[in-house]
Amino acid sequence: MGKDKQYRDISNAIIEKLSGKENITGVAHCATRLRILVSDVSGIKVEELENIDLVKGAFIVGNQVQIIFGAGIVNEVYQVFAKITGQENMSLSDIKELDLKNQNFLQNVIKTLSDVFVPIIPAILAAAILMGLTGVLGKSEAVLNNEFLYALNRLAALASTAIFIILPMVVCYSATIKFGGRPIVGLVVGAIMIDGSLANAYSVGSANFNPEILNLLGLKIEMVGFQGSIIVALLMGFVVATLDKFFEKRIPSVVKFLLSSMLTVFISTILLFVIVGPFGRALSDFIVNGLLWTTENLGVVGYMLFAGLQQVIVITGLHHILNAVEATLIAETGFNFLNPLMSVALMAQGGAVIGYYLLNRKDKRVKDISIPAFVSILFGISEPAIFGINLRYKFPLVAGCIAASISGAYVYFSKLVSIGFGATALPGFAIASPDNNGYLNYVIAHSIALVLGIIFTIIFATFNKKEVKVESKSEVVSLSSPLKGEVKNVKESSDATFASEVLGKGVVIFPTENITYAPADLVVEFVYPTKHALGLKFNDGSKALLHIGIDTVKMEGNGFNSFVKDGDVVKKGTKLVEFDIDKIVEAGYKTETVFVITEVGSGKTVEIDPTKESIINIK
Repeated sequence: MGKDKQYRDISNAIIEKLSGKENITGVAHCATRLRILVSDVSGIKVEELENIDLVKGAFIVGNQVQIIFGAGIVNEVYQVFAKITGQENMSLSDIKELDLKNQNFLQNVIKTLSDVFVPIIPAILAAAILMGLTGVLGKSEAVLNNEFLYALNRLAALASTAIFIILPMVVCYSATIKFGGRPIVGLVVGAIMIDGSLANAYSVGSANFNPEILNLLGLKIEMVGFQGSIIVALLMGFVVATLDKFFEKRIPSVVKFLLSSMLTVFISTILLFVIVGPFGRALSDFIVNGLLWTTENLGVVGYMLFAGLQQVIVITGLHHILNAVEATLIAETGFNFLNPLMSVALMAQGGAVIGYYLLNRKDKRVKDISIPAFVSILFGISEPAIFGINLRYKFPLVAGCIAASISGAYVYFSKLVSIGFGATALPGFAIASPDNNGYLNYVIAHSIALVLGIIFTIIFATFNKKEVKVESKSEVVSLSSPLKGEVKNVKESSDATFASEVLGKGVVIFPTENITYAPADLVVEFVYPTKHALGLKFNDGSKALLHIGIDTVKMEGNGFNSFVKDGDVVKKGTKLVEFDIDKIVEAGYKTETVFVITEVGSGKTVEIDPTKESIINIK
C-alpha cells in the first residue's frame, strides 16, 4: 500500500470516528500529535481511534482530540487529513484560540487553577515533607536532648512553615502571571495581603482581637490580614492582572513608568479590602464548611463516594480544581482529609493494572505497558495506568473504583489525614499526619486499595476477555547526550505521555546549558516550526525525537534558535538548537528535554544507561 493511500485511509477512519467532517472545526499538529478541534466530543470513543493504523494513543482534552502518531509520521498524516477535511493552513495558536472559545466556564476555571498551582506545588510539597518529619522528630527524646539534632530539627521546622505563611502572596503572584499581568505587581499586592501592620486573620474570635477600623466614605473597613486566604489570593491575581494590562495600555508612555504600577497597586488594595476580600472570605467559608458538613453528616458514605469517583474525576480533568480546596483546608483547619482519599484512589487503579498484568503476564506487550504504568502510580501519576490499561478495557477501571471506595471507608474510620497536598502514593507518606497512628494507617489503607484492586480486576476479568494491542518497539546505534545536564530514563519525565514510553524509549535531560548537539552522525528529518522539536534519522535508519521543554510548543518559537534545517546532514557534535532557559521558566514551562527513539529496524532493541557516555545503544 502506498503512503498516500495509507494516510487517506487513516484520515477517513479518523473522520468516521469523529462523527464526520461537520464535527471537525480545526486541525493542527505538534511534533508528535495530530490535534483536532471538534464541536461535540460526546460520541467519540478513544478506544476506536487507538485501533486505527499507526495510531499510538489518543485522548481528549476539552474539545480537542489529540491523536499520537509520533515524530515525522504526524507531519505526513496531517498534510492528507487537513486537505480532506478542508482545514489547511491552521496553526497551533489558531487551534488554541478556537479551543478556548469552545471551552465552557468550568473548563476555563479548571485550566486556570491548574496553571496557577502547578508551579507552587513543589514548594508546598517540600514544606509538608519537612513538617511531617519535624513533627515526629520533635517528640523524640533523642532529638530533644541532643543539641545538634535539636538545632537541625528546629531549622527544618522553620523551613517547613515559611511557604504557608506567605502562601497568599505566592498564589497572587502565580495567578497574576496566569492572567497576563506583571509578576512583580502581583507579588507586591500579595505582600499587602499579609502585611505585618494588619491584624492577623488567625486571631479572629480570640479575646484580644481588636482590629483597626477605617471609615471610607461611610464604609467600615476592618484592617485584618488575609493569612491563609487562598481564594482571595486567586481573585486578586485576576484583579491585579486586569488593572495592570489596562493601565499599561491606556497610560501615555511618557508617564507610564510612574503611574501604571502605582495605580494598579493602590486600586487593587482598595478592592481587596472593600470587595474582593469580603467576598473571597465568604466563598472560602462556604467551601470549607460544605466539605466539613459532608464529612460530619455523610460520614463514611461521603468518604467512599469521593474515593470511588476520584480517578473518574481525573479522567475529566476536574481534579485540578481540588488544589485550591486542599490549600484552603490546610490554611483554615490545619489538615487535609482529601489527600489520603485521592491517594488510595490512585493506588487502587495501580492494583487494577497489576491485576490485568497477572491475567496476561505471558504477553510481553502487556508487560511493556503495565509495569511502567504501575511504577508511575507509585510516584503519584495515574495517567499512564488510566489511559494505557484501565480506561481502555473498562473493567479494570471499575474494579479500581470499587477497591478505592472500600479503602476510603478505612481512611474514614482510621481518621487518616495529611498536613500538605501535591503528593500521593509513596511520596504522600511523608505528608501523612502522624496523629492517630497515621503512618501505619497510611500503609494499611494503601495496601487495602492495592490488594482489592488486583482481586476485583481478576474477578471482573471473567466477564471481559479483551487483549491489549500495542506496537512493539525496538532500537539501534550508540548515542551520546544531545544536551549537557542531568540525564535520567524518560520514565522519570513529568510528561505522562513521554514517561509512558508510548512514543518510544529514551531519556529525559534536565539541562545545565542551553544548546543541543547532534548525538551522532545524522540527517535532520524536520525542524518543527516553533523550533522546540526536531526529528533525527541515523545512518542505520533509526529515528529519534528531540523535544526541548514540556509544552514549549505554546511559546511559538519565542526563545528558540535553530542552527539546522530540514534535510541537513550533520556530524556528531554539530549544534542543533539554542534555547533561552530563562524565557521557558518565565513562561511557566519546564526545561526538561526528552530524547526518545521513535523508530528502529525489525528485531533491534534499545538499551538505556543514563550513567554512561553512550546513553542510548540500539542493537
